[in-house]
Amino acid sequence: MKILHINAGLEDGGGKNHILSLLSQFDPATAELLVLEDGIIADEAKQLGINVHILEQKSRYDLSILQRLVRFIKDRSFDIVHTHGARANFIFSAVHKKAPSIWVTTVHSDPTLDFMNRGLRGTIFTKLNIASLKKADHLILVSDSLIQPLLDLKIKKDKISVIYNGIQFETEHFQTAAKNKHFTLTCVARLHPIKGHETLLNSLAATHFKKFTLNLVGDGELKPTLEKRVHELNLQNQVHFHGFLNPPQVETIIAQSDLTVLASYNEGFPLVLLESAKHKVPFIATDVGDVRRLVPDKSYGWQVPAQSVSSLTDALNEAYNEWAQNELQFKGEKVYQLASDQFSLSRFYNNTNALYKKLLD
Repeated sequence: MKILHINAGLEDGGGKNHILSLLSQFDPATAELLVLEDGIIADEAKQLGINVHILEQKSRYDLSILQRLVRFIKDRSFDIVHTHGARANFIFSAVHKKAPSIWVTTVHSDPTLDFMNRGLRGTIFTKLNIASLKKADHLILVSDSLIQPLLDLKIKKDKISVIYNGIQFETEHFQTAAKNKHFTLTCVARLHPIKGHETLLNSLAATHFKKFTLNLVGDGELKPTLEKRVHELNLQNQVHFHGFLNPPQVETIIAQSDLTVLASYNEGFPLVLLESAKHKVPFIATDVGDVRRLVPDKSYGWQVPAQSVSSLTDALNEAYNEWAQNELQFKGEKVYQLASDQFSLSRFYNNTNALYKKLLD
């Protein structure tokens, strides 16, 4: 069995971590990675010992890559091509019939929302991606919550499997971090409208506590708008924009936090919440995707309705009160135990590998 994973190569968030963590578990001779641009994914993949190929496009619209891609797949006799992301989906959909491989793609979020607020270009990209998904032989969803949106797009249920993300949980017991002087929160998400940063900022401005630090990790088109909003709310001394950080830096900033927050309007199954659980840091997250699998009740953390400033404000106040009373760490312990049991990297790998074998039978 030989598998080729394809991605544009510029992912810098959960999508990147998903691809690299999965590939890191395969024998490099079994599963390889091809990217359309040299960048962060290729760099980190090489460091992990993954076989990386760069089939670079002259531009995003350079279709001369199509013949090269077909030749590459045929020459190396890949049994399965596994694409990640709209660009990789579109490129491979154009040559799928010429490439003698089973086509699998992973869907991380509702494809009708991936290009929201991007005008005509976003509308075109959305239609192209959905058309590509319909051509795939099989779709892996990272959350049960994505099944219905895909069925609504007339994709057949027998072409869909759900495989949850997983990460490596160390076996040693994490030391509880010393209590921060100020309540320290971290939000790891690209600066995009769907991630709900403005709701988070408005909620923090409405809380009863004023001494806190918010770390915003990630970059994106919304940064100027969010920086302006921070100044309007007079939070410039409390909110810190860190931009893009490499994985060890992200882990460090999460581990040093009292709470992580994800205010997204739509998600599948966010890897960043697993990263938070790994470090026994509890979180507040909107009730989207399958977040409830990590927060079955309030003893594990908080779920709030998306786009609700009042609900998020209430949860933030409760979390602050628990932090002040040295009780917040109990939630971190519980969510760690749940996540490490149900969302391990080995389970993620085994389920994916089993699907590959089933498709090849």
